[in-house]
Order: sequence, then C-alpha cells, then structure tokens
Amino acid sequence: MSAVCEVNANPDESRRLGLFERYLTVWVALCIVTGIVLGHLLPGLFQTIGKLEIAQVNLPVALLIWLMIIPMLVKIDFAALREVGQYWRGIGVTLLINWGIKPFSMALLGWLFVGSLFAPLLPAEQIESYIAGLILLAAAPCTAMVFVWSSLTKGEPHFTLTQVALNDLIMVFAFGPIVALLLGLTSIVVPWQTLLLSVVLYIVIPLIIAQVVRALLLKAQGPAGLARLLETLGPVSLVALLTTLVLLFGFQGEQIIRQPLVILLLAVPILFQVFFNAGLAYWLNRKVGSPHCVAGPSALIGASNFFELAVAAAIALFGFESGAALATVVGVLIEVPVMLLVAHIVNRSRAWYEQGLGVMAAVPAPQHDN
Repeated sequence: MSAVCEVNANPDESRRLGLFERYLTVWVALCIVTGIVLGHLLPGLFQTIGKLEIAQVNLPVALLIWLMIIPMLVKIDFAALREVGQYWRGIGVTLLINWGIKPFSMALLGWLFVGSLFAPLLPAEQIESYIAGLILLAAAPCTAMVFVWSSLTKGEPHFTLTQVALNDLIMVFAFGPIVALLLGLTSIVVPWQTLLLSVVLYIVIPLIIAQVVRALLLKAQGPAGLARLLETLGPVSLVALLTTLVLLFGFQGEQIIRQPLVILLLAVPILFQVFFNAGLAYWLNRKVGSPHCVAGPSALIGASNFFELAVAAAIALFGFESGAALATVVGVLIEVPVMLLVAHIVNRSRAWYEQGLGVMAAVPAPQHDN
C-alpha cells in the first residue's frame, strides 16, 4: 500500500514561479539576441574571455556556473534520505526513468533525429557534437526547478525532497560513467581528464560547499535564516545563468545567423524525450499504485533536466563554439513552457489517474498551530 500524501492546506505556502522563472523563455530569447549582437560587434572581447582558462576550464564560466548551481544545492537536505522507504514505489519508478531510461532514450532520439532524419539540414561537422549535447542534457535529472513543478501539481513535498537528494547523491557517481559510455557509443572521443574534472568542479565541490553553508546557517539562524538566504540567492542563480547564455551566444552568434533552423531541429528530440519520459513515469506510478501526489513530481523529475550542469559540462568538454554547447542551451530555451504543459496535463488527468486499481487519493495534512 502506498504512503498517504500530505497536501499543504495553505496555498500561500506553496512555491510559485517568480518573475524570472515564469518568463525564463523570454529572458533566454533576449540573451540570445544580446549575445549574437555583442558577439558580432565585439568579437575581440569574447575571444579574450574564451582564453581565460586553466586545464580546459574557462574561469569566468566556472564562476558563473558555481553561482548557478550552489544556491540550488543549498536547498537539498540529505537527512530526507531516511524517508526513502516511505515512498519506495515512486522513488523506484523515478530512479528507473532518470538513470536507466532517460539518458539512453535521448541518445537514441539524438541519433534518430539529428544523426539521421535531420542530418541533411544540419552542418555535418557538428552532428556528433549536437548529439553529445543532447546526451549531456539528459544525463542528470533536474535539482532546483523540480520543487516548483512539484508544488504546481500539489506534489508530496517529502517525496520530492527525498527524490532530489537521492538523485544528487547518485549523480556524483553516475554522471561521468553514463556520459562517457554514451559519448563512446556516438563515436566521440571522451576527454576523460576534462570529464572527471567537470564532475569534481561542477558536482562534488559545489555540493560540499552548499551542504556546509546549509549546515552552518541552520545552526546559526535556523530554517528562517536558510529561507532568507535562498530567497536572496534565487535571482543571483538565474542572473548567472542568463549571463552564461550571453557568453555562449556571443560565440555561437555567427553560426546561428547562418543556421537559424538548427535550434528548431534540436528542440524536436528534446520535446520527444520530455513527453516520453514524463508519460512513462506517470503510467508506471499508476501501475504500482503510487498516489497522485507522488506520481506528479515523479513524472516531472523523470522528464526535466539539470540544464545548468549540462551547459557547464558541454563548455568544459567541447568549448563555447561547439554544437554540444548550443544543444544544451536549446534545452534551457524550452524548459519552462514544456514543463508547465506537463504539469497542466498531470493536474487535468488526476481523476483518470485515481481510477487506477490500488491508487490512493491524497488527504489534507493536519493543521498545526504556529
């Protein structure tokens, strides 16, 4: 029997999309235009920025990536892992999708669409790089935005936190081997030193820093202090992401002007991947009897991507001007509207979902006096 869900009775306490998050696609589009224009007007500046690197790691971008990732990782409470047993059905489904299906289905979709069907319309020298970017995009599940998607589907918050904490722990060990395996299958030479450095630089170190900051702040100021910090860091994270995109498109601008169709074509396998994995996770949760408030976030975690990590890894492995970097940026471009659509479908289908045999409906959480 599945765990009964607790639904927050006060809607004001649920997370909502802020101004930046709600219009992320608009900001990304503006960054594309800004980057292209600046790259065309100031090519020397971008070339100078591109040369500021140590061991193939671009220092300005590394700093921006840390500003993106660390605030998201501060949210993760690894103490939530003790709740794993309570939601084992939903967690099992999500782990299967995230680590056993999604990276491999994206590799297959990338080969089918980019490497075969769309190949005549794409620059031949970048096709393998585009596929590599798609693989990087799918190889790590989303960390931060999942809390927003979960709240929009009235997801069980303890399940969401537990699942994200478990995924982050697995990511430390699984991201590098999965990427290396799938890049090898696409005939791309794996730069092992750079890949391992990327895992340490963009997963391990930020995770350690975030957890130390979290522990110290909770000890000194309690949950209220942590909440204030997260509210402050949220815009910093998104501004860092948008600044990184300006740099990316400063380098990619000329190519995009020559090949505007590339972005549209790269979006196709990403869309297929999102709807396939979300639908599969949702259906499997119904089959195993997970309550809807577990199935909703499970579907969204199964479909969404840790695009900040994907962008960082693509730049580190292949460079600013690579097709891989461009492919990961396309994922950023379509993330919000697509995930909002998935959340809408999950909400509208709740009555159908709860007709499934053995599926438990949610019950309101008891009220607590402050």
